[in-house]
Amino acid sequence: MKPLAKLIGQPLAVELLERAIAINRIAPAYLFVGAKGVGKGYGARCFAEMLMIRPEDDYAAMVQKIQAGNHPDFLWVQPTYTEKGELITVSQAQEQGLKRKNAPQIRIEQIRAISEFLGRPPLKAPRSVVVIEDAELMAESAGNALLKTLEEPGRATIILIAPSVDAILSTLVSRCQMIPFSRLGEDDLAYVLQRQNAADVLEYPQLITLAQGSPGKAMGDRTKLLEIPSDLLSRLSQLPLGAIEGFHLAKEISESLELDTQLWLADYLQCLYWDKQRNKEIVEGLEKVKRALKSYVQPRLVWDCFYLHSII
Repeated sequence: MKPLAKLIGQPLAVELLERAIAINRIAPAYLFVGAKGVGKGYGARCFAEMLMIRPEDDYAAMVQKIQAGNHPDFLWVQPTYTEKGELITVSQAQEQGLKRKNAPQIRIEQIRAISEFLGRPPLKAPRSVVVIEDAELMAESAGNALLKTLEEPGRATIILIAPSVDAILSTLVSRCQMIPFSRLGEDDLAYVLQRQNAADVLEYPQLITLAQGSPGKAMGDRTKLLEIPSDLLSRLSQLPLGAIEGFHLAKEISESLELDTQLWLADYLQCLYWDKQRNKEIVEGLEKVKRALKSYVQPRLVWDCFYLHSII
């Protein structure tokens, strides 16, 4: 089986990882770098399957265990928030509908858990595998602690996932083999979206523009688009003709959409209005909207000002 054959649009990453398996030269640590949503996480799971599943194993059962996070020798680490003294992952926070102003982190407690996990030999696989998602969110103390683990990983491979080399401590980068992931071309992007039952994304040119070759971002943006009431979205397709209409839009946006959705909407409207009008001032005005929202200026005031100036 070649799990990496399902990784679309990443020929260099596939070649480097399959060659490492073929010549049996597995690095103790890898750094998968590239834009969000281009397949780094999927590639990490596929590579883990290749490292952990032996010929005599029940392949389908082992894949299911790895995918579900139930394999005793596989550990997937996500950034966390603190909630009442407990650590909760980004995924758990999303499932529970929790909103946080502070960014999540990979914390030193999690690195200690990794060290403990790797402190024992693998139970069922030839080697243990640890994947650290969004490693750029690693606290400095956690990064320094991870260095010690990388020096003596034992029968294990650690995979860090990050958007760029610059986002990671240089001392960590120097101990990892880098695997580059690129943005997908139009055909590969369309193929992945169709395979993920998300072909409807292709009907929105602005979503494809925003995605910039990232299927994951395209699907995430579709989710954001669906959070906006269809009636409001229809009225946003054109700039208002007068101040009163603009103020009504500002009120509805600020009252019906969460702050993160408003930020996304500003990105979307930049693409939409540029495609329709090629108006640089409108695009710059929406850039000011994003800066103001990120600075926690009152959203109603931000959108009022934008629409007032876009009409004048």
